[in-house]
Amino acid sequence: MMNIPLCKAVALAALFVPLMFATACSQSDQDANEPGGRSERKQPVMTEGIVYQRELTRVEAVASSRALRSIELRPSVTGEVMSVEFSPGQRVARGDVLLRLDDRDQRLAVELAQVELEDAERRLDRYRRSAGAGGVTESMLDDARSEVERARIALRRAEVDLAYRTIEAPFSGYVGFTNVDPGAWVSTADVITTLDDRDTLLVSFQLPETLFGRLSEGERIELRTWNDNALRLDGEVVDVDSRVNESRRTFTLRAHVDNPGDLLRPGMSFRIALNLEGNRYPLVPDISLQWGSEGAYVWTVEDGEAVRTYVNVVQRTDRGVLVDADLPEGLPIVTEGVHIVRAGMDVQVVNTALTRKELKAPPKVEAESGAES
Repeated sequence: MMNIPLCKAVALAALFVPLMFATACSQSDQDANEPGGRSERKQPVMTEGIVYQRELTRVEAVASSRALRSIELRPSVTGEVMSVEFSPGQRVARGDVLLRLDDRDQRLAVELAQVELEDAERRLDRYRRSAGAGGVTESMLDDARSEVERARIALRRAEVDLAYRTIEAPFSGYVGFTNVDPGAWVSTADVITTLDDRDTLLVSFQLPETLFGRLSEGERIELRTWNDNALRLDGEVVDVDSRVNESRRTFTLRAHVDNPGDLLRPGMSFRIALNLEGNRYPLVPDISLQWGSEGAYVWTVEDGEAVRTYVNVVQRTDRGVLVDADLPEGLPIVTEGVHIVRAGMDVQVVNTALTRKELKAPPKVEAESGAES
């Protein structure tokens, strides 16, 4: 009998405790909804200002080379070789004699032409002195003058024939091998040697037609040789072809490459590297670029709120990612805290030394208790 009141007390307590808990929660919610009932801390983030950079297209090609001036030397006339005046690989200057042919007949022809010219000049001089005495007519003087001119022309022709018997270097450069020896009989079809002005090389390379117009005269290019100790060289584009090859869909460019140390040779191939600039795009850090169901996006800060801005990726660089989007230069873009922020969230730009734990922590909500302890 003594247990009945105790059971009733326990039952009443079991009903009263939930009621008190519900009442306290209701009061807490009411207090939290009242002004000043709670305070929300803004999410701290770090940002960088948007900068613009040009898109760079890296192009590589294989180039062939030749000397800036390169010729094959052939004799102008047929004749017997009297002497070879050079050694293979020798550097020669303009006007240096490289080969002599037998010129005995031509020297005699020059002497004969000189004698005939002197004879014609003396005859004209006599006619002029005799013209005053009436012993020489005007037509005789004209004939004498014509004879002098013909003798002068004959002398110049003989001197030209004599000059053909000597082969000289038309410009400074390096001579190549020769298969001609003294005593050999050569014709105008025989190659005596080659002559290269390799102080500057002329390098030719081809690019796809999609790049036509992206490279112009005066552009700088980077070249490297193919050997183990690859040389890095600079060149300058001097010519751009005026047409595209229909079968290869390429166009040709030519560049000058200086060879001050004489380390390069005509005919060498090179690796060409070009950085072609394109349009200007916003540059965003790699860490700022996020991906969602609708594509890539970044978080920007406008009026203290986080704004999701969708972008199209154009190019990745060593400094970040170039994107195509309406991002004004200087606009703050979130770099730390990108995984926490949400659209419309109030953010605080700190750009100070915060720990990663602070940057990645979600916003805290602190409720003031309405009940006194």
